[in-house]
Amino acid sequence: MGVDLNKYKKGPKPKSDFNFEFKLNSTSKKLTDKKKETFYRELSMLLKSGVDFKKALEILGQQAKSSLEKQVITQIKDQVVLGKSICEAMISTTQFSPYEYYSVQIGEETRKLEEVLFELQQFFNRKIQMRRQIISVLTYPSIVMVVTISVLYFMLNKVVPMFSSVFKQFGSELPKSTQIILQLSKHSGTIFLLFIAVLLGLIVFHYLNKSKEWYRSFISKLVMKIPYFGKLVQKIYLSRFCQSMKLLTSSKTSLLTSLSLTSKMIRFYPIEISIAVIKEDVTKGVTFSDSLKKHAVFEDKMVSMIEVAEQVNQLDVMFDRLTEQYNEEISHQTKMIGVVLEPLIIIFIGVIVGVIMISMYAPMFDLSKIIRN
Repeated sequence: MGVDLNKYKKGPKPKSDFNFEFKLNSTSKKLTDKKKETFYRELSMLLKSGVDFKKALEILGQQAKSSLEKQVITQIKDQVVLGKSICEAMISTTQFSPYEYYSVQIGEETRKLEEVLFELQQFFNRKIQMRRQIISVLTYPSIVMVVTISVLYFMLNKVVPMFSSVFKQFGSELPKSTQIILQLSKHSGTIFLLFIAVLLGLIVFHYLNKSKEWYRSFISKLVMKIPYFGKLVQKIYLSRFCQSMKLLTSSKTSLLTSLSLTSKMIRFYPIEISIAVIKEDVTKGVTFSDSLKKHAVFEDKMVSMIEVAEQVNQLDVMFDRLTEQYNEEISHQTKMIGVVLEPLIIIFIGVIVGVIMISMYAPMFDLSKIIRN
């Protein structure tokens, strides 16, 4: 069963993917992914237990701990009571992403709402777990880098000037490395201020241009070229692509509609652009797998498995397997990043401190040799 994408063409467009925002006392707020995951899980469980949709929302509204949750649940319930579909009720709140309310629409039309809600819960659960893994891996390196920069600033502003006053009494030419460290010490304040200014400038520049097509294209290409990390980012978005396609194809949604809805969910420029071309190819009669082969962002093994699935008409099963496979690979690679980063950071800190200390003590060693002779 296909879904009419033009039905809600004039519906509100969310400001960002995977979040829905609320106007509460003129203050814009948004529900966390964790609360979304809980909402979909509990709603799915209640519906599977035989509770009707209106009663299920009443129960969830009573259990909601924040006024934010109660407001959106009440709004959806009121719209459903007035005769609107669940999808229409979600759209009227202007809080849900197209991926979410179109998925719910598919569940309504195919009478698989409980399954769709469960899949949405799984999607947010995996997203939360992935974020936790990445935060866990990057927390230690981030703290160490901050400490390193702080120690470096302290050494250049406090330790090196102490050596500088001693070196002035030598009267002899200092080693080149020592001269460089002394120059950095003299201008350390300016250097660190410049560093902070550049960092803030990049953040502001990113904020102003993050939605522009040329900038998204540039950033995605840059990220993909980063060794190891680029492949990890690619797998993360391929996992989301496969999970979305699995949900839609298992609901007997047409391939073109599935691609259209998936493109609304994926926020990775290479995949978004590829989907637009793939839809045109499929419309012209090109097979899905043959069209995927034209785009480097899709891995060869993934394309090969989809090609086999097409032949046996088991795309939903194959997308499910690919999702599990990519999630396992992402989990492994994320852990490996932590394993590799920790020793590299220790080496990096050791090199910085070592260079500074050697540069400071080298002239003293030379002076002691002169005195002995």
